[in-house]
Amino acid sequence: MALRIYGVAIEMLRLLRPVIQRIGTKDPNLGDQLRRAAASVPLNLSEGAYSQGRNERARWHTAMGSAAEVRACLDVAEALGYVNTLNEELRSKLDHVIGTLHRLTRR
Repeated sequence: MALRIYGVAIEMLRLLRPVIQRIGTKDPNLGDQLRRAAASVPLNLSEGAYSQGRNERARWHTAMGSAAEVRACLDVAEALGYVNTLNEELRSKLDHVIGTLHRLTRR
C-alpha cells in the first residue's frame, strides 16, 4: 500500500510545483517551508517502505506530519492572498496521501 501512495505523493508534488513557485515570489520563507514539507512526504514514504517495526511507523508519522504541514502552508497562502482557490485535484491528492498515512499509522 505504501508504495502505491508514493506515486500519488510524487504526483501531488508535481501539481504543487507551480504553487510553490507562486508562493515563493510573494513570501520566500513560506515558499521554502512548503517546498521542504512537500518533498519530505515522498522521501519519508520511501524510507518507511524499507524500514521495519517502530522505524517504519515513525517514517509514516513523519510523512503524515509533513503532508499536514503542506495543507497548512496552502491554507496560510490562501488566507494571505498569495494564491487563489487551489486546484481540486491537488487538494484531492493531498487528502488521499494524508488519509492513507493515517491508516498506515494505525495498523
